Amino acid sequence: MKKFILIAILIFTTSLIFAQQPDDLIGKYRLPNQLDVEIYKTGNKYSGKIIALNNYENGQTKDIKNPDKEKRDNLLLGMEIIENLEFDKDEKQWINGEMYGPEKGLVLNLKITEMREKDIVVVGSKYIFRKTLEWKKL
Repeated sequence: MKKFILIAILIFTTSLIFAQQPDDLIGKYRLPNQLDVEIYKTGNKYSGKIIALNNYENGQTKDIKNPDKEKRDNLLLGMEIIENLEFDKDEKQWINGEMYGPEKGLVLNLKITEMREKDIVVVGSKYIFRKTLEWKKL
């Protein structure tokens, strides 16, 4: 019985140590499309901007797929593409965010569901479509 209680206490303590905290998200990440993004805090929410292109789309440097024709000459480098992420303390997730995807010129709903040692799990959705991706920590 003592072993069981000791194991239970150890598991509980370990889960508290590794519980996600709001600012754990702050950092730099490589997206599957090879863009590097820095996520930072803006007030009590989180935003993100492109910090490196890494030969994105064979050297594309401008927002050529933006549905607003006036913005198609805007540079991708430095562009804020993540807005309004907020930490849900009950779910231990970042929710209600929006992300602009320059490869298709779409704004997606964004949620970050899990922080791992070397990556984060990100869910992007639009209408009934949903995709889960992993972003590598830099």
